[in-house]
Amino acid sequence: MDDTTLDHYREAGIIAKKVITEGAQRIRVGASYLEIVEMIEAMVIEEGAGLAFPLNLSLNEDAAHDTASLRDERLFQKGDLAKVDLGVHIDGYIADTATTVDLGTNSLLVEASNQALENAIKKVRPRVTVGELGSVIQMEIESRGYRPISNLTGHGLGRYIIHCPPTIPNVGINGGVVLEEGMVFAIEPFASTGSGRVSDKTRREIYQQISTKPVRIPSARAIIDHIRERKGLPFARRWLPERKSEITLSGLVRSQHLHVYPVLSDIAGSLVSQHEHTLIVTNEGCIVTTR
Repeated sequence: MDDTTLDHYREAGIIAKKVITEGAQRIRVGASYLEIVEMIEAMVIEEGAGLAFPLNLSLNEDAAHDTASLRDERLFQKGDLAKVDLGVHIDGYIADTATTVDLGTNSLLVEASNQALENAIKKVRPRVTVGELGSVIQMEIESRGYRPISNLTGHGLGRYIIHCPPTIPNVGINGGVVLEEGMVFAIEPFASTGSGRVSDKTRREIYQQISTKPVRIPSARAIIDHIRERKGLPFARRWLPERKSEITLSGLVRSQHLHVYPVLSDIAGSLVSQHEHTLIVTNEGCIVTTR
C-alpha cells in the first residue's frame, strides 16, 4: 500500500465518521425515513466524496440492505432500532461504517454489538486468524444474553469492491484466513434478540452491476448507461431516471447483468443492533479509518 492509497483510505474514513455521526443525530421519532436517507447521502457528496453504496437504513428485525424507495412514506416510530450503514469512497478506496440509533429502551442490545466490535479490533494484528475475531465477537454478544447473526459477516474492501476476502465471521470458527499487513476490511458485528440468522425479504431496493455484456433492450441499456460511472458499486432503484424500472431491473437480474440485494431480516418481532468500522492491518496492529 503506497502513501497515496493510504491517504485515500484515511480521507474516506474521516468523511464517513463525520457524516454518520451528524446524520445519526437527525434520526428521531416522527422524522421522514426518505428525507433522512437522502440527507445523509447528500452530505457525502457535499464533502467531495462518493457513495460506495446506497445508505442502508434498516429497522428493528431488518439487519441489512434496506434503503428508501422513491416515494417512501415511512416515519420513524417510538421504539425503532435503526441501523445506519454508510459507505464512502475516495477514488474507489472505501470506508464502510455503521452505528445503531435507539428510539426505544434497547441500550444493552446496542452496547452488545458495539463492545463486540471494540473487542475484535483490539485483537487485529498480523498472524491472527479471522476465526479468533469471530470467537471474540460471539463471546461478547452471547455473554449479554443475545445472539450474533451467524450468516452475516465482515468483509474485505478493494478498490471499487465492497465485498472481497477476507471474510470476518461473527461467530467462532476453527482457523480461517490469517491476517497480514496491508489487508483492508470491515468488521461488523450484529447482535439479535431473535434467532441469530437472517433470511431474504421480498423488499428489494439495492442492485449492483456484475456483468458488462451488451444488452439489446433500450430500457435496459438506459439503466446500464446510467450506472456505468458506478464502476460496479451498488446503486439504489430510486437513483434511476426511469421511474417505471421494476420490470427492466428484474430482467437484468435474470440475465445476470445485475445482482439484487434483498432486505435481510431476523424473525418478526426481534431486534437487531449493528456496529462497524474499517481497518487496515499494520505490522503491530491496525489503523481504524472510520473512528
